Amino acid sequence: MNGRGERESGQSPPPSKKHSWRRQLAPPPTPPTPTPTAAAAPASPGPVRHDHRSVVESALYRDGRRVSSPDTLAETFRRLRETPDGMAWIGLHRPSETELISLAEEFDLHPLAVEDAMEAHQRPKLERYGETLFVVLRAARYLDAPEEVDFGELHVFIGRDFLITVRHGAAPDLSAVRRRMEATPELLALGPEAVLYAILDAVVDGYVPVVSGVQNDIDEIETEVFRGDPEVSRRIYELSREIVEFQRATRPLVGMLHGLMAGFAKYGTDEELQRYLRDVADHVTHTSERVDGFRQALTEILTVNATLVTQQQNAEMRALAEAGFEQNEEIKKISSWAAILFAPTLVGTIYGMNFENMPELKWVAGYPFAILLMAGVCVSLYFIFKRRDWL
Repeated sequence: MNGRGERESGQSPPPSKKHSWRRQLAPPPTPPTPTPTAAAAPASPGPVRHDHRSVVESALYRDGRRVSSPDTLAETFRRLRETPDGMAWIGLHRPSETELISLAEEFDLHPLAVEDAMEAHQRPKLERYGETLFVVLRAARYLDAPEEVDFGELHVFIGRDFLITVRHGAAPDLSAVRRRMEATPELLALGPEAVLYAILDAVVDGYVPVVSGVQNDIDEIETEVFRGDPEVSRRIYELSREIVEFQRATRPLVGMLHGLMAGFAKYGTDEELQRYLRDVADHVTHTSERVDGFRQALTEILTVNATLVTQQQNAEMRALAEAGFEQNEEIKKISSWAAILFAPTLVGTIYGMNFENMPELKWVAGYPFAILLMAGVCVSLYFIFKRRDWL
């Protein structure tokens, strides 16, 4: 990329440039401007109001310092043409199709890149169209109240003398990146490449609280699993979807940054920016490995939860079987005693019918015989049921 950083790479850097790039990007102790929102631009050097709410901020820089803050895109285009060796940094939030078309006509942006910026929902990627670099990033932030991850999408167009950011979503906070860069003009003077690397750093640094939040969620889920919370399966599923989305945001970044590093020599990237990009690549690799570990941990937790649920179901089934067995034993005892008591009832009922022609009624030994018969039947049935373990 033939940007301002390449044209000035042959100049001797100022003394402050010897410091660490990350240290120079640290925010100043007292920011001179308030934090901007998506609807209003920060007051630097004075309050700026735009005709379109999608234009978060538009500024022109020369030698790393802001020289003007145009109110409209048309004015930005005009002043950029009138500013030799100037750089335009245009920040947009959910721009309209008309605005993107005007930017494409002014800066000769490729139609495919413009179409991606319009539609959003792109995976992280890096593509080069002639002298223009098109980068898609997926930023993330952790929302404490609902305990979920909110993903945003950022499209960046980088040319020789311009940088355009198209943001879809709340993250990342590019106003902080602009303030840090304006606080270090010697770095901003390196051109659009320096701003790109600063944006990459902001996106990657934004992953840190997300990783911490997801780790806390996993720890809570582990506790809920062993506590037998019935809602834990649903929470595992929802967190798994967020981690899959997180993987889609971080994994492609590793290849993207290695692709940028491979073009250091070809495009004459400043040595300080090279060190900075390597540092960002290390952080991305570490974050990607952590996210992969989260996916594996959730898979194992889901397996453990399924095992515990199965064990609980087996215990419930065993308890039901034992209850059924005990009930069956009681039924057998009741049935056995009912049969034993039925025998004397049957004999007594027969001889209580009071028929005239019953020969046993006149028999002297009839009563003792009936008693012995009932006792014999009862004792026989008792031993039979006892042998069968019914009693």
